[in-house]
Amino acid sequence: MEQTILPAKTEDYPLYARELSWLAFNGRVLQEAADTRNPPIERLRFLGIYSNNLDEFFRVRVADVKRRILLKKYQTWEHEDAEQLLGEIQNRVLELGKQFNKIYLDIQLELRKHNIELIDDSKLSELQSGWVRGYFNNEVKKHISPIILSSADASLSKILEDNTTYLLVEMTGQSKPEYAIVQVPTAEVSRFIELPLHLNTRKKNGHYRRQILLLDDIINHCIADLFQGFFEFEQICAFSLKLTRDAEYNISDTLDQSLIDKMSKGIRQRLKSEPTRLVYDAAMPEQMLKVLTKQLGTSSADALIAGSRYRNFKDFIGFPNLGHQSMEFPPLPPLPSVEFEQHPTTFDAIKNSDILLYYPYHSFGYFTEWVRQASFDPKVSHIKITMYRVAKHSRVIHSLLDAVRNGKKVTVVVELKARFDEENNINWARRMTESGIEVIFGQTTLKIHSKICLITRQEKGKAVRYGHIGTGNFNEKTARIYTDMSLFTCHPEITAEIEQVFEFIQYSYRPFQFKHLIVSPTWSRPKLMLLIQREIDFAISGRKSEIFLKANNLVDEEIVQLLYRASQAGVKIRMIIRGMCSLVPGVPGMSQNIKIISILDRFLEHARVYVFHNGGDTDVYISSADWMTRNIDQRVEVGVPLFDAKIKQTVIATLDMQWRDNVKARNIDAKQTNTYVKRGNKRNIRSQQNIYDIFAAQAQQLIKQVDSEH
Repeated sequence: MEQTILPAKTEDYPLYARELSWLAFNGRVLQEAADTRNPPIERLRFLGIYSNNLDEFFRVRVADVKRRILLKKYQTWEHEDAEQLLGEIQNRVLELGKQFNKIYLDIQLELRKHNIELIDDSKLSELQSGWVRGYFNNEVKKHISPIILSSADASLSKILEDNTTYLLVEMTGQSKPEYAIVQVPTAEVSRFIELPLHLNTRKKNGHYRRQILLLDDIINHCIADLFQGFFEFEQICAFSLKLTRDAEYNISDTLDQSLIDKMSKGIRQRLKSEPTRLVYDAAMPEQMLKVLTKQLGTSSADALIAGSRYRNFKDFIGFPNLGHQSMEFPPLPPLPSVEFEQHPTTFDAIKNSDILLYYPYHSFGYFTEWVRQASFDPKVSHIKITMYRVAKHSRVIHSLLDAVRNGKKVTVVVELKARFDEENNINWARRMTESGIEVIFGQTTLKIHSKICLITRQEKGKAVRYGHIGTGNFNEKTARIYTDMSLFTCHPEITAEIEQVFEFIQYSYRPFQFKHLIVSPTWSRPKLMLLIQREIDFAISGRKSEIFLKANNLVDEEIVQLLYRASQAGVKIRMIIRGMCSLVPGVPGMSQNIKIISILDRFLEHARVYVFHNGGDTDVYISSADWMTRNIDQRVEVGVPLFDAKIKQTVIATLDMQWRDNVKARNIDAKQTNTYVKRGNKRNIRSQQNIYDIFAAQAQQLIKQVDSEH
């Protein structure tokens, strides 16, 4: 299907609609689910990732498009533009949905080859049916409280919670049908239930087939048991549905409310916000669908989408492996850092030289160990850190709590507006405040997205700062699956500027200047424009000029237009963009010098790296910021130059390795069709595996060195 490139604000420079580009990214996730080179359980989990992504897309991006339609309905061409975009989105989602269903069937067939079968309740034997009823009565029923629609005091759109699986139940046989809503209690009961082997009748090669039944089907199978004794009915049926709501919320300006209270109110507001999508089982009878439409109200009816039998496919991210280890990716355990392992303490290691870690290839444990050591080190006086997305059981925060108990001064900047993590961050903020940590929330108009930490030590009568700047969150869980870079340094000018960032967050009205760091919101745009313009000037003067960008998203219009001009001037530009990309590459006379790829594999590419040739004196930055307007102008972000020649060489080498990927890399072309990079006669290069192997060889060399010394 041909995609629409919506016009830019200036007619000279085309912009690919970022919502359609995002769907192209999710199409790449679907490609991983379809890729038979991936183990079957991993393919199923990619379907879960696709589904989870799509939920967020409707909660955020589609909701935004619908708001634009409402706000601009009196502005003709802009309104038509948003209407056209919404139509494109709906068509593309339906197309991807068909691919999803086919891939799911293919994976089911593959699982059967491995003696695992996903079945629905219609395939249960009599013995299995009896076991299922017992399981329902003992384990499930106690967690279900049906909502009877005829007696409910609110409309269905107000009853349904966001991103939760429900069954719409119809009971007939009386003069008037009765309808009810049943929530599938996945928070209390596992979504995937394995039937006892001794009840299975299907065998393969003399072995019983492992059979999995979804919780939805168990409830459906026993739905009559739930209502018997309370309602009279001759027939009963149930069909699944799920509502997705607008993820935005308003924060009131009430002066007597704390920011935590405002955020808590905002989260409650989100629970009842406008629906953006309601997906229902396509097998639902017409009469039930009419009831559903009426209950939702006319404002929500246009969001109805027919789907497959199962909702909340995101739960398949946690699908259990009941077979052999070969059904999952082989483990790639985090590797030791040569630099850290050569010193008795983390502070000694950082003092010796700057250190770059690349997660999940390296262990995130070095960061948590650094903070742990700081919590009791008698020389440490102060710890400052920003928190955006925090693990529910965070070792980092526990170390900060220990630091306060040990008499350290601890300052934590908590971003309460980290989308979908607000509640977790609120809980941690309250606990830290109660424990004596100075908790700062920054400004309500700016998200704190930077990943910085500053630890001050008293050494020989002087305060010495040790700093960290990274591309990813201080989150032990995501550090195992996201690729991110962390720089540890005690460079006095860099650490002094990290201190300034913390001061800016607290006292934004004061004047600040940054010589080295790229800091949003005030200083990023002019700095990035200057760095790009410098390459343009080199190209115009006939000198070699190159830009190499790795980011999650590239959608800022002003930056994109400057990159077009750089290409026209002759600057060679390479980009590795994981997600949304508004720039249209390969257009003769405009972007013929720009090439873009996207890599999707077992780890989520999350690092942001900017490389500028700079006349041969190459500048390399790592940053928390994508090249999006919100990151450049509306958030606190921090990028840092890499001064250490060895570290720069390592980072450039990893980017070059990714650029040569011919297994998991896709071309981002003018229509974003997700064609794989052609391998030709070259050997397979799967960059994530190759990068791991390089770091593993370094770790092995370290082990040999240690062994020889002993």
